[in-house]
Amino acid sequence: MSYRPPFVSERFRMVDAPHPATLEEADLLKHCEIEIGRVSGPGGQNRNRRDTAVWIQHRPTGIDAQATERRSQAQNRHMAIKRLRRRLAVEARTLASRDRHQASDLWKARRQGDKLSVNPDHADYPALLAEALDLVVARRFDLAGAAGLLGVTMSQLSRLVRHDKAAFAKVNQGRAEVGLAPLRS
Repeated sequence: MSYRPPFVSERFRMVDAPHPATLEEADLLKHCEIEIGRVSGPGGQNRNRRDTAVWIQHRPTGIDAQATERRSQAQNRHMAIKRLRRRLAVEARTLASRDRHQASDLWKARRQGDKLSVNPDHADYPALLAEALDLVVARRFDLAGAAGLLGVTMSQLSRLVRHDKAAFAKVNQGRAEVGLAPLRS
């Protein structure tokens, strides 16, 4: 078998490993800029008179997220970080070995046989999605091949991607670009 380099799509921002969505919160925040401010709207005096809104940007990629809906700065900060991880998982890619990928310890721990059960609201979801998308993109959007390397069924992998609308759309756009049929929703 000859070496085939991983596919790199221009739709994604390339980052060095480890993927930022997999980092511990303290390590991720070292690469981020956080702004606190006010927004108007419903929520009463606490929202209108206190700096509760949080905007966060991952400096290396320029990917950002925000949270303004809560009346507490701490809750908004938590939500903004959660949204940032999810956006990083969808929009940023690290190079993955096209044919020799080894599933991460987190992936192996979450896998039960050839099934992968994870709620999209769980803290592990962005890291699992990032690993899956890194491999899917490296394999030119071949979900069956990526699923085989990850040790799950293609339906399990497509379900993981389908949980995030932006990820699902990016995978279908990539599949169309390389001449593959879109995934069904």
